[in-house]
Amino acid sequence: MSLEKVKQALSTVKYPGFSRDIVSFGLVRSVEFEDGKAKVSIAVSTSDSSIPPAIRDGVETALKAVPEVTDAEVSVVMSGKKPAGPSAPQGASPEGGIPGVKHVIAVASGKGGVGKSTFAVNLACAFAEILKADGKTAGIMDCDIYGPSVPLMMGLSGRPYVEGESLIPMEGNGLKVMSMGFLVDEDTPVVWRGPMVMKTIQQFSQNVKWGEIEILVVDLPPGTGDAQLSLVQTIPLSGAVLVTTPQPAATQVAKRGARMLEKTNVKILGVAENMSYLEQPDGTRVNIFGEGGGQQTANDLKTDFLGQIPLDQSIREGGDAGKPIVVAEPDSKIAQSFKTIARDILSRI
Repeated sequence: MSLEKVKQALSTVKYPGFSRDIVSFGLVRSVEFEDGKAKVSIAVSTSDSSIPPAIRDGVETALKAVPEVTDAEVSVVMSGKKPAGPSAPQGASPEGGIPGVKHVIAVASGKGGVGKSTFAVNLACAFAEILKADGKTAGIMDCDIYGPSVPLMMGLSGRPYVEGESLIPMEGNGLKVMSMGFLVDEDTPVVWRGPMVMKTIQQFSQNVKWGEIEILVVDLPPGTGDAQLSLVQTIPLSGAVLVTTPQPAATQVAKRGARMLEKTNVKILGVAENMSYLEQPDGTRVNIFGEGGGQQTANDLKTDFLGQIPLDQSIREGGDAGKPIVVAEPDSKIAQSFKTIARDILSRI
């Protein structure tokens, strides 16, 4: 019975900087208890040297609270692999992450109508292009349950293949893709309450056979409701990118969305400003939606400003045709802007 109490105590120790515990992340390798002595072995894959001692201190404190424990021996092994990001311990078990997926990046906006899905699709394509040189892959998961638009933008239709109890993601433009849009008819509205949304998010994270993926981009729906909370509570995120347009009507809501993510221990990797300006044929810029909102939002959130994406007809045309501009016009200035942002994010995780 005391061994069970020791295990229960371990489940109260949170991974530093994240809301989930070390047991659910699959970091506890062995637990022994005999004659009042508890022996616990933990393995952590991170390059952050502050993580192991923080976990060790947490475990020792938790064990001291168990009356039957008179002595504790805690070993924390640090593997020295690639860093997994501040919020997502690498090597986590399927309970703590998506099997086969190394990094999960959420794209959020708070407000609808700022081009978040278009940004997410092109960012994912930029990741895929950059990672291809190293033989690595990327994917995108469309979590906008009520208005999935990723299938259209990726030029994909039909139903994903089912293998046992798992869904096999669709593939297009160099990406693995999963969306609610593949599972419902095009004209069928998704009229669901919170529990069904939560269940779908969990199934997308655990019942999709993604294979080995370096980065999975998650397109969050606008707002701060069930889908967002379910995602951040189910999947350890390496961070989130906030998308806004320059005007206050968008930036104010974007900041609310960022505060929600921060309260759930998700690191904001930076702010990207979409539809920043319209470039005229003579090279002059017209700031249709105002100016400086993205930079100010980044300043207010004490995070980095990742860059600007202009308002351009070719971006819209690429999305409607199922050929994102990063794929259709890889050498264009806009495509290069997405790749610059993608490289910046890669350097942070």
